[in-house]
Amino acid sequence: MIRRQFLAALAFATILPVAGWAEAPLKVVATTGMIADAVQQIGGDQVEVKSLMGPGVDPHAYRQTRSDIVAMTRADLVLWHGLYLEAQMEDFFHDLGRKRQVVAVAEGVDKSKLRAHDDYADKYDPHLWMSPVLWRDVVIEVQQALTEARPEAADLFAANTQAFLDRIDRLHAYGEQVLAQVPADKRVLVTAHDAFGYFGAEYGFEVTGIKGISTQSEAGLNRIGELVDMLVERQVSAVFVESSVSDRSVRALIEGAAAKGHTVAVGGELFSDAMGAPGTYEGTYVGMLDHNFTVIARGLGADVPARGMDGKLAAGS
Repeated sequence: MIRRQFLAALAFATILPVAGWAEAPLKVVATTGMIADAVQQIGGDQVEVKSLMGPGVDPHAYRQTRSDIVAMTRADLVLWHGLYLEAQMEDFFHDLGRKRQVVAVAEGVDKSKLRAHDDYADKYDPHLWMSPVLWRDVVIEVQQALTEARPEAADLFAANTQAFLDRIDRLHAYGEQVLAQVPADKRVLVTAHDAFGYFGAEYGFEVTGIKGISTQSEAGLNRIGELVDMLVERQVSAVFVESSVSDRSVRALIEGAAAKGHTVAVGGELFSDAMGAPGTYEGTYVGMLDHNFTVIARGLGADVPARGMDGKLAAGS
């Protein structure tokens, strides 16, 4: 059914008028908000970008809709993450790539920098955006894809990319500063699924996800029991929920610890697989991680700026 919709949408797209197309913004479709933000930062007014997955959307389980298919078949460039993040859409992207310019921007990152996937021997943890250092590599891949699609704007794209990388470097420095204030014995981050491995490696935290790298993996009673015992034994005082994952398993941990006489609080809500609302600071890549760094550090005992790196976080973050 999806393939028939794809072919019909492609046929319709090929007969659209193209007069003046070269002067129009480059039409780019990105799967995730993080990729779409990079496109906007680099492309400026040379691009018109659409993100398929908005706030609270889980990319591991997402399937393309009919309107998504139409948007992608009409686009000049389609950017997806890869590394098995959009697992339900991979076949579609391979089909589309035979007819349109389609790039998996995370696939170009040096594999020696990646974490092995916990469920698939030949795949990797896709959550690269959790490390600003790794996300720099993805941003450069986005720049290269945009430059290939519109070479006459190469100088603009290069200048905008450098400005964006400078902001990412500043974000990383802020993360190092506030996260270093968390006492060494408190640097245990427990979340709904294993999306924060690159964060942990970058900033010296032990990270435990209730579910695995994919939200599609299941957390059985044995897993919950093991984690409850860990919380009690190590006196972990806070666990974190995620904006794009049900908090049911996290609440089960809190209840399990309480049954054993140990109080665990919710340290805050983190952005894992999706950013905040469009038009907000948290709806940008820098704002997303500024929020995460600030909430994690505060939730685990550090004294951090109330509204983050530049005072831009929403009140109560």
